[in-house]
Amino acid sequence: MEHHLLNTLKVKSLGIDTYSENIIFIRSDCHICRSEGFTALTRLVVHHNEKTIIATLNVVHSELLSGNEAGLSDIALERLNVREGDLIAVSHLKPIESLSDVRAKIYHNKINEKAYHKIISDITDGLYSDIEISAFIAGCAGNNMDLDEITWLTKAMIKTGSRLKWNQQVIADKHCVGGLPGNRTTPIIVAIIAASGLTIPKTSSRAITSPAGTADTMETITVVNLSTKKIKDVVNKEGGCFAWGSLAKLSPADDILITVEKALDIDSPGQMIASVLSKKVTAGSTHVLIEIPFGETAKVRTHDEALKLQYYFKAVGDAVKLNVEVLITDGSQPIGKGIGPALEAMDVLSVLRNEKQAPKDLKDKSLVIAGALLELSGKAEKGKGISEAKKILESGKAYEKFQKICLAQGGFKEPGFAKFHINITSETAGIVKSVDNRKLAKIAKLAGAPRDPSAGIYFNAPIGTKIEKGQTLYTIYSELERELQYAVDYLKSVNSIITIV
Repeated sequence: MEHHLLNTLKVKSLGIDTYSENIIFIRSDCHICRSEGFTALTRLVVHHNEKTIIATLNVVHSELLSGNEAGLSDIALERLNVREGDLIAVSHLKPIESLSDVRAKIYHNKINEKAYHKIISDITDGLYSDIEISAFIAGCAGNNMDLDEITWLTKAMIKTGSRLKWNQQVIADKHCVGGLPGNRTTPIIVAIIAASGLTIPKTSSRAITSPAGTADTMETITVVNLSTKKIKDVVNKEGGCFAWGSLAKLSPADDILITVEKALDIDSPGQMIASVLSKKVTAGSTHVLIEIPFGETAKVRTHDEALKLQYYFKAVGDAVKLNVEVLITDGSQPIGKGIGPALEAMDVLSVLRNEKQAPKDLKDKSLVIAGALLELSGKAEKGKGISEAKKILESGKAYEKFQKICLAQGGFKEPGFAKFHINITSETAGIVKSVDNRKLAKIAKLAGAPRDPSAGIYFNAPIGTKIEKGQTLYTIYSELERELQYAVDYLKSVNSIITIV
């Protein structure tokens, strides 16, 4: 305590947003920096009453702070529960032993189950900086984790999170590994499964490397920031939900990893499997359908790679006592017309409402996955799942259930288009031969998606479409004119995104 008193500083709010990382700002000539030997990027323990956080030091060489003041980033102020003028104390952070295992992983060494548990515990407890988390993510990237390690990472993520428990014996769930623009089947499937009488507490992530995640899309229609209690209330009432998983803290380490993965634009296979299955277990799921789209410009490039992922998903699922079924699907082109939160939401509503202009590919894929999940869960006989799913969708029961879930979560609203748009037209006539999914997704992101929910692309040129010269291939939408221009400038700098022959 005496040490804390000697190292006391007065808090100053600087209004600096550092997203999820705790940052402390202290002057270089402060007596504490000089006596303790603190330098820029030193990790410090910051104390206030009974609360402590770990923060990264940024050193100030200006009059922004006085010698007896410390600035804290917005998130650090919130987590420490301090206001301007409060007193805080700072001290050295003891060496983090688990970082030696991270270094071993970087050098392609196998680490044991205890090491993964310690790393994930330390990340959850806030001991790692974003730089150190980045090192762990990079160390696990590519094919640097074997089946044992993926299983151990999954179990560690489960152990450090909270778990939902349900009274029903069968709890259904589904997940797509992503990498395909559009493809927003989840809300449709959840509505069908819940309308069938099964329970499906769907928690989803926001986008990591794509223009939209399911949570981003559903947020344009209803409230997705649900507490654990709210999730339970909605599911117990309606049989399903569309919740952003982060707020429920079901797998807190994964939420931290995803934040850094997004900045790095990395989504490694081993961590993806651990991320998906840990959240399924903590959500209380028992029967899970995984979709793996593969194609030349999808996240999963080859059928062999898809088969390897299929094996890993099923093997790790067995290890954590999940009934996992994996569907390998065509990932050669976008699914649906919308790419971006609001535009994908429009597709979802169009399918659920059984509108004539609803994208057929999105409807068909949703029925295939929902049918497989009905069969896996024992709700439909083998070979009859698709017809049962189709009956529920086309009768209007799925849309009715969808609306009820949304209202239970906090309301229902219609998604809208962005303020600015431009049509991208074909310079030649012919037949669409191929589509570059990655470049199309990048254009949607440059236009503002998912940060601006109504930004993105409305796609009109699936493979096999007969195109006339001057015909609109897709329309780019953006909330800001300069971002629209930014997307167009990128489009001009790359080779053809849609190949027409």
